[in-house]
Amino acid sequence: MSQRSVRLIGTSVAADQRLRRAESARYRREAERIAPHEAFARAIIRLRMDHQLTQADLARRVKTTGSAIARLESGRHRPNVDTLQRIARAYGGRLVVGFELPAAGRARRRTRELVAL
Repeated sequence: MSQRSVRLIGTSVAADQRLRRAESARYRREAERIAPHEAFARAIIRLRMDHQLTQADLARRVKTTGSAIARLESGRHRPNVDTLQRIARAYGGRLVVGFELPAAGRARRRTRELVAL
């Protein structure tokens, strides 16, 4: 069984995460792997809250289950393009995806290409 350091009551989540990253390469790798998923999760939560919707409300609009929305909002699951499109449409919008490339060759600044789906 692995040993874990004791956390003080009242430690913030962010402080605990920083400490775990410093202590564990495995934790760091997993945090890096899910970081993009967490960014989508925060965006979905922000949209839902801005529109004063519950997870169940959004699920009905997207034609999915409340548990599927909860999994997306947990930031631990990779959202697929179809689901993200349905969420964007639920708000009357479109999903925009793109590529951002570093400066190379004759391009003196990085390139960003966006596509609305």
